Amino acid sequence: MNSSSEAQDPRARLHVAELRRSEPTVTDWRAFSEATSPEAYAQSWLALQCLMIPGCSDGVVVLQKPGGQEFVPAAFWPADEKKDRSHLAEVTERALREARALVNSREVPSVLDPDRSQLRYQLAYPVKVEGSLRGVVTVEVDQRPESQLESVMRQLQWGAGWLEVMLRRGQFDPVEISRKRLAFVVELLSTFLEQTDFEAAAAACVTELAAFLGCDRVSLGTLERRRVHMVALSHATQFDRHSNLARAIEAAMEEAVDQRETILYPDNQTDRRLVTQAHAALAQGFGSGVVLTLPLASRGRTVGALCLERAGNYRFEGPALELAEGVAALIGPLADMQRGNERALPAHLATRASGFWEKLIGPRHAGLKLTLLLALVGIAYLCVASGVYRITSETTVEGSVQRVVAAPFQGFISEVHVRPGDTIKQGALIAKLDDRDLRLERLKTLAQREQSNKQYREAMANRDRAQIKILASQTDQHEAQLQLIDEQLSRTTITSPFDGIVVSGDLSQSLGAPVERGQVLFEIAPLDSYRFVIQVDERDIADVVVGQHGELTLSALPGQVTDFEVKKITPVNTAKDGRNFFRVEAAPIGQTERVRPGMEGIGKIEVNERRLISIYTRDLVNWARLWIWTWWPGA
Repeated sequence: MNSSSEAQDPRARLHVAELRRSEPTVTDWRAFSEATSPEAYAQSWLALQCLMIPGCSDGVVVLQKPGGQEFVPAAFWPADEKKDRSHLAEVTERALREARALVNSREVPSVLDPDRSQLRYQLAYPVKVEGSLRGVVTVEVDQRPESQLESVMRQLQWGAGWLEVMLRRGQFDPVEISRKRLAFVVELLSTFLEQTDFEAAAAACVTELAAFLGCDRVSLGTLERRRVHMVALSHATQFDRHSNLARAIEAAMEEAVDQRETILYPDNQTDRRLVTQAHAALAQGFGSGVVLTLPLASRGRTVGALCLERAGNYRFEGPALELAEGVAALIGPLADMQRGNERALPAHLATRASGFWEKLIGPRHAGLKLTLLLALVGIAYLCVASGVYRITSETTVEGSVQRVVAAPFQGFISEVHVRPGDTIKQGALIAKLDDRDLRLERLKTLAQREQSNKQYREAMANRDRAQIKILASQTDQHEAQLQLIDEQLSRTTITSPFDGIVVSGDLSQSLGAPVERGQVLFEIAPLDSYRFVIQVDERDIADVVVGQHGELTLSALPGQVTDFEVKKITPVNTAKDGRNFFRVEAAPIGQTERVRPGMEGIGKIEVNERRLISIYTRDLVNWARLWIWTWWPGA
């Protein structure tokens, strides 16, 4: 029945024939056997698989990226990267997540009848090495029975063994390649740093590099005074620096350094326009079929070059070229650092000056040139322009009359009515001391006076003159004592001596606390009379004289500037933060309504008019004069 239906539908017979005719050719097998890279190996392998699977229309191989955990496509079939393969991406990502074989299906328009739909199957098989997922191969096939799908999955399973063999050998294993490169770079770094001499370190380094990359010769040169001098040659502890070989290698290095480009001779890239005459002479004159020269850079400048030579049939491609470029990027800073450590101080300074001069007169570095030009213009302006020289110092506001309120006698605090910052009127109650002891003392003294008066009257009645005089003296003593107690009672109430502001003395938390006679309780300053205390550094005090004017800006009033005049310079200095300061007193000029004692700010005393360059370099010049005076012999 099936044969008759196929005979009746010629399109069906044509489609079956199309599915059966796809078979690998000799060229496909040769490409697989001669693959030299992971991408070529995966591409040729996928082509064989898709050609051996009847009805296969699409395929992709995803492998682990070298040096990381990401998975990237390594091969497509057909080899068209722009083709929409979103249907394969979905099942591939799922197989990567679940790490197992999967079969998925989707409906597409039928090849035989566009008005009808048919199923296509996507089969994904994971590639594992020692239980670790390394990739996934996914193909899409036409609709077929389940038994044939199992045959396709077995074909993928058997074919994936070739990928596993490739990864197990390590030749194309991305993880193994990355590990070997990293190990070599670490070993090369260790070899370079363990040598104390630069030339010995360079010789060991180029020898290691030649052995790892299979080079006939590897040489390293340093750039000195615009000429490259070869300092190390692989497999040679000593060499003739004036030999033809050394000069040819140095010429090739200079060719790469002058063009600031990596030069590969011969180069297959026809779009590059580089001068390679010295490389051609080196390759033809000394038997090197392939020459690769890489400039060495450190901190944005060229410090030398690295030259690698191979036989003609052993080119620098892919991983070898990438590794050489990475090693050059590593050796450049190391060589510059090692050479710098061996130079004397004059050589260091000369190198710095030379590098700066090259940047200044050479191309590029527009930012440096513009910065230097602006600096020169700024210095010229400072030398011509003038301004007012001011001495800047920390300033504190004090009351011109600052009254201290002290305890009149020993006692206890009973009441407190003010705190620091309160404004008070003259005669206002500030605080009160406990007077209970004084009042009891007064009652006691009154009783004693009454008793003395009674005895005095009895003596008068008895006309006892001696007793009369004694009792009269006792009565006078009691009277004096009562006056003293009354005076002390009047002093228990402490009032303000004038209108002002309480500067210090917070006793609100000390009710009932004892006080000693003469102990300072409050400090009061007037509201309409202030003075500014300027702490002038001893290095500037010589420029300050009485009568100079200045300006003060307080931290509490940054938008208000108060003028002042210097009134007094005290000859006594105080030490603060390891420096000596003199106390300079100044009187404010103008309104000081919002100014309060205790405020701090920055005061500037105007001295005279000077050149701006003199103002800004004054401290440096004074320090230099003092240093020269200290160390100058015979001074």
